[in-house]
Amino acid sequence: MKKVERINVIMRYINNRAHFTISEIMREFNISRSTVIRDIREIEAMGMPLVSEVGRDGGYFVMHNSVLPDIRFTNNEVKALFIAFMATRNQQLPYLKSRQSLAEKLLGLISENQQDDLVLLNQILLFEGTNPHNPELLDLSDLPHPMLETLIQTLLVDSYLIITIKEEKAIKSYPIYLLHLYHEKSAWLIEGFDLNEEKKKFFPVDHLIDVEPYPTKKRLNKKKILEKLSKQEEVINLVLELGPKAIAQFKKYHPIKVSISYTNPYQTTAILKIFINVNNPEELTEMTNWLLFLGGDIKVREVPEEVLEGLQKRLCLYCQ
Repeated sequence: MKKVERINVIMRYINNRAHFTISEIMREFNISRSTVIRDIREIEAMGMPLVSEVGRDGGYFVMHNSVLPDIRFTNNEVKALFIAFMATRNQQLPYLKSRQSLAEKLLGLISENQQDDLVLLNQILLFEGTNPHNPELLDLSDLPHPMLETLIQTLLVDSYLIITIKEEKAIKSYPIYLLHLYHEKSAWLIEGFDLNEEKKKFFPVDHLIDVEPYPTKKRLNKKKILEKLSKQEEVINLVLELGPKAIAQFKKYHPIKVSISYTNPYQTTAILKIFINVNNPEELTEMTNWLLFLGGDIKVREVPEEVLEGLQKRLCLYCQ
């Protein structure tokens, strides 16, 4: 990282903290003590009001009501922000309506030459899901479910929630501890620990009709939730070795609960270890289709018989 970029990042880092020490900056940015001291002096010279504290646990803090000096983006940083905006324009992300005002504010921070570069990039770059004849057009399918922003606002305050889901034949409420929000196949999924059944479940955000905090008195603490989840981990029954072509396919698409471990520094080979619930016909079919999608650049170390039978049946259909 260049000196100007490092000082810029350090300024943002310390402005968001009530107190910091030289040792913390050394660890965070992997720089020497003398470099930290020089950088802090330059930051003070730029106008950031830092106050030093003496003593064994001494350090620095930023004076209250201080104003962070103007941030200057490098050319590469500006392009990275703009391209990230373009690439995620049609990806059903929350707060989509705020993107235009945010883009306008960012443009106000950069030079005219940098703005000219972005105009050119906007003309020549097209990403998946973008209408080539009207890149600014947003289809209804680009917008996320209206409950997504409500869900995010609620979970930022509290991860213990009561979610109400519209199912096929009824409307049901579930008390959960929210673990993650996933975005897969243009859909958002809630991964939560069901506090009644005490097990992990997935819920589609598209079926969400209400969300509210869960009463404090009835909660199971987070430590006990994680302990129960660790005890419920399934035994791995599918182990594959992936070559470069299979890894490329894996990157294009993989189920949310699946990950790989690379086995060489060049990331051209990897190991995949997962559990497949062979007693769940829907999951068995989905995983069989996905294994075919990975292609032939795999070696099987361990596989359930039911999966093998499913693969053989599918391959026989292709041969007919």
